[in-house]
Amino acid sequence: MVMVPACFSESYAEARPKFCEAAAAAGGVLGSWFNPNGRGPGGERLFLDTARFGPMDAEKMLVLIAGTHGVEGHCGSGAEIAWLRDGGPAKLPADTGALLIHALNPHGFAWTRRVTEDNVDLNRNFVDHDKAYPANDGYRALADAILPAAWDEASRTETERVFQAFTQKHGAFGLQGAISGGQYSHPDGIFFGGRKPTWSNRTVRAIARQDLSRARHVAVIDFHTGLGPFGHGELICAVPPGARSFDRARAWYGDEMTSPEGGTSTSAIVVGIMTDAFSQELPDAEVTPIAIEYGTYSVPEVLNAVRADNWLHQRGDLGSALGRALKADMKERFFPAGDKWREMVWARAEQTIGWAVKGLAAG
Repeated sequence: MVMVPACFSESYAEARPKFCEAAAAAGGVLGSWFNPNGRGPGGERLFLDTARFGPMDAEKMLVLIAGTHGVEGHCGSGAEIAWLRDGGPAKLPADTGALLIHALNPHGFAWTRRVTEDNVDLNRNFVDHDKAYPANDGYRALADAILPAAWDEASRTETERVFQAFTQKHGAFGLQGAISGGQYSHPDGIFFGGRKPTWSNRTVRAIARQDLSRARHVAVIDFHTGLGPFGHGELICAVPPGARSFDRARAWYGDEMTSPEGGTSTSAIVVGIMTDAFSQELPDAEVTPIAIEYGTYSVPEVLNAVRADNWLHQRGDLGSALGRALKADMKERFFPAGDKWREMVWARAEQTIGWAVKGLAAG
């Protein structure tokens, strides 16, 4: 029986060798992709690592992704390692392979940030950068309150006043959508989608072409944290309800699946999500993507941690007492301490992976 808490790591520097060792022990073919754009807080080099299992020409592939939002990599890494240590690869059907992507955003994982080295939210970066970016007038109206000049009681009070006024006019979900739906106007802000494809964007597309080009049925599970009840893993399908992949996901996951566009998810509707890359790069495959979103703390607490972390990197001092406190809070909001939450993560991950493999088997 796998010792679940031991599968999770307190840092990227701990998680990477743990993942590689577990993948090698399970018989995986490992690949490493070096991110040349900086190092971790301990001077460590940063890598996106992959592990592939099963026949190289497998028509059915399970894809598990950790660290799209860097700090959320603690969760995804732990789930991947638990699956490996629990003998997951050996339990796959003979015609089914698996690809594990570890630390898709290694910079964010290492630095306890959601964003990349470009301050880009990867789940807003997969838009067509040759076209006009989606407008977000709500974010423009809130930008100064989201990133204040100082991080003190006065600025927090003013931000709360602005947010409350916006909520009175547009509703609580309207506020969440304006802030977190994605924006392309403020590079120093939060949920910024970028002005070009990031290193992680380009790399995951290359990985999809390299490792999944022979597949005809691909199940993608992307691990996230921050929204919803503590420890609950919401299965979010972010494709439009009219898409074929939406119907497949509904058939696989049933009423457990939620939809932002259908109004049943804790997530706002977002644009440019990372899992779009798989259907774009694998036009001959049936791609069925979902995200598992594990709840941690309340939306205001999580959002405040994201804003504080952004302020710290834009205008604060990482080495100060305030900087250390904000970093500790950021980690806790996306990776709660204690064994119970981690055990809940694995229980839901194991269940969901089982559904995905069953769905792939059904063809």
